[in-house]
Amino acid sequence: MNNQTIIAQVQFLQRQAASLLLYQSVFEGEVGKAFLDLLQTIRYPNAEGRDCLQAYGYFFKTLALQNQNWEEYLICQILVNDNPFSTQAQLALESLPPALIAAAKHDLQALQSFHECSVACLSEWVQSIARLPILPIVWYTEQQKTEANEQLPIIEKLRILPDWRDAVEDLTAFYRNYGMGIFAEYKAFRWQQGEFIGIRHPDPVKLNELVGYESQKQTLVKNTEFLLSGQLALHVLLYGSRGSGKSSLVKALLNEYAHLNLRLIEVAKSELKDLPQIVELLWNKPQKFIIFVDDLSFEDSDDTFKAFKVVLEGSLTARSQNVVVYATSNRRHLIREFFADRPRPKDSDEVNAWDSVQEKLSFSDRFGLTLTFEPASQNAYLQIVQHLVKLSNIEISTEELKHQALQWATRHNGRSGRTARQFVDFLKAEKTIAQHEN
Repeated sequence: MNNQTIIAQVQFLQRQAASLLLYQSVFEGEVGKAFLDLLQTIRYPNAEGRDCLQAYGYFFKTLALQNQNWEEYLICQILVNDNPFSTQAQLALESLPPALIAAAKHDLQALQSFHECSVACLSEWVQSIARLPILPIVWYTEQQKTEANEQLPIIEKLRILPDWRDAVEDLTAFYRNYGMGIFAEYKAFRWQQGEFIGIRHPDPVKLNELVGYESQKQTLVKNTEFLLSGQLALHVLLYGSRGSGKSSLVKALLNEYAHLNLRLIEVAKSELKDLPQIVELLWNKPQKFIIFVDDLSFEDSDDTFKAFKVVLEGSLTARSQNVVVYATSNRRHLIREFFADRPRPKDSDEVNAWDSVQEKLSFSDRFGLTLTFEPASQNAYLQIVQHLVKLSNIEISTEELKHQALQWATRHNGRSGRTARQFVDFLKAEKTIAQHEN
């Protein structure tokens, strides 16, 4: 292929990018910008082609950082893209304005031309333009087929579809079922300074790793399945001793049900005043959300619990059926109370002072479910240890394991699921190093 033909193809791709009507932001990320910059340097190289080489190197690096192939990256950007078409896809396809459907088809046809422009093709163009003796290295990684990934069917379809304009109906169904934007891209989030921040690597803990408290686990799983099925699920308070696995149980739900559109949003105590706003933002999303508040408690002077109460009890607005609150606490009564707080006739300025006390004491009753996690007995602690050792494939005699596990609990943080996890992690590292030394 001569350079004139290459430049003509680059000009065509640049016109396609400029003609996008809805999906312009596909190229706003680092990878997309690097791709367009590379096209520009191929079209207008300097005398030695050095800028072309640098642009190819940067494009290669951005793909390597994403650990994605160009084709895979492009399709994923289409699936999470927030634009008027993906937003209005909550409606039936026939209800969308014809101009919007036509624009979506136009953009999909244009984007298909970028999908067909592989990194191998770009490498050949760079070699020719820069007059290199050998091809630049082509970035490629094996396709990551994550188990239970809701994007896989449409990704596979787009890879083989001759004309992407025919994918409009499937794409509409995908947006309607799974949403777009950050909630399609991530599974776990934290609320921070008025916005949702995606968590790229959430805690990988799984339900089968958590042993003990079976009744509490089954109840929480059942309530979560109510949420996923569109029923009105209950808000849940997980109350009990530290290290008993309350937080791990909530996080494990995400890994169990993320493929069914479950999302987990962590809200810090300092951000609880924003809860009504958070629920409002989630109202019409197709996903189901657990708002997770860890280690919940309030000081007597803290009025944040009133915003929390609005979410638990509702207000004039109907309660959202796609959002529940799961909170953990070491305290049964979430608002700290002192004897001095109790009203005495001689010095109380409030006529109905006992009503204020009762409001504070009854706050935890606003949760529909309260699951209690009692301190682990010795047998329960050892059962957890044995289960984790089995999952970790650690070879050790039962007696030796029992002896070391009890010693660890005595010397460290007492008997709990957290202590068991820490002990097994330490034991696994110790055994692995010993094997390498031998």
